[in-house]
Amino acid sequence: MEENKEPKQDIEQPQFEPTPKEEKVGMVWWKHLLLFVVTLMATTFAGLEWLYGKSILFSPITPEEWLGALSYSVSFLGILTVHEFGHYFTAKYHKLKVTLPYYLPVWFFSLGPSIGSFGAFIKIKSMIKTRNAFFDVGVSGPLAGFVAALIILFYGFTHLPPADYIYQIHPNYEEYGANYAEYVYDELEEGEDFMLGTNLLFEFFKHYVASDPSLVPNPHEMMHYPYLFAGFLACFFTALNLLPFGQLDGGHALYSIIGYKRFRQLLPFTFAAFLYWGGLGLFSANDNHEYLLSYAPLYLLYLYFVSMKLFKDKVTIALYAMGIFTAQFITVTFIPTAMGYTGWLFFGLILSRFIGLHHPPALYNKGVDTKRKIVGIITLIVFILCFTPTPFIMN
Repeated sequence: MEENKEPKQDIEQPQFEPTPKEEKVGMVWWKHLLLFVVTLMATTFAGLEWLYGKSILFSPITPEEWLGALSYSVSFLGILTVHEFGHYFTAKYHKLKVTLPYYLPVWFFSLGPSIGSFGAFIKIKSMIKTRNAFFDVGVSGPLAGFVAALIILFYGFTHLPPADYIYQIHPNYEEYGANYAEYVYDELEEGEDFMLGTNLLFEFFKHYVASDPSLVPNPHEMMHYPYLFAGFLACFFTALNLLPFGQLDGGHALYSIIGYKRFRQLLPFTFAAFLYWGGLGLFSANDNHEYLLSYAPLYLLYLYFVSMKLFKDKVTIALYAMGIFTAQFITVTFIPTAMGYTGWLFFGLILSRFIGLHHPPALYNKGVDTKRKIVGIITLIVFILCFTPTPFIMN
């Protein structure tokens, strides 16, 4: 059913008039290749640090360790590349002007662990005029990347190394034998106890695909297994892109299916749920007064700041922020063990102030067909399978 068009005066359509320099896409391919090569190097160096705790600046690297680091970087970048070219070829199918992927390298030279890349993106330089095109371009990347991640994870879980592999990385574990997990993590100092979270897809592979379930690594050690670590990060980025906000892939998909008006009506509720989980566990009636008086006002200011784009009235914004805080406060007061993931609060700031929470309306408002709605349901299932409520756990 087609919806009535909403007034568009409060949303500025981006200008897509390409400059002569931008039109010469074929002449700047080397920039994309250079970024890819630099990102491949950065992810390989990051792989050395995650897998073996080694840095090229300070440690000798064996050929086997280089191979392991490359296994991580090629797998991770391969999934990202499939994701971005899913967007690219779909945009080409809709006759949109689009760039090749821009890869985003990052490596901190052992100042702290990084995964080697912030991801990749393409630029669409044409106006997307229909909801069908928004939907197709939005879901094609995550679905393509998900298929690639399935292949990597299947290989990783069916080719798990022997149990003594972990002793090559942590020689001190060998004295405890197969039951090392019962001893070594109790000895870790505060801030050293780091592990990866899990999701439904990983649980499925652990229990039903792994060649030998006894060889599945402890969550504290998952980052030492290149294919599993690359697959986990691919799931994390897939779910991140499928969050139903603004210019994210999930925002494109949801907008395309339910339309501009319903998207705006639903947005305050989806964002409230996102912030609720992010800040759950920060405050409760069991906290001392000094802590509450010092930090609760700052947190309320954060909630107000990230919610400013949702409403025009300041009182409504304040009530919205207070409502989220109150729901979190009551939950943790009665369920002291309730704990969300504060990392989502940082991403909430990025969403609200840089990426944007709202979705611009298409020029033509005709809704998507039944086939695309079915694909939308599949995409939602992919999001549920990949989403990790607490992706990175640091005690």
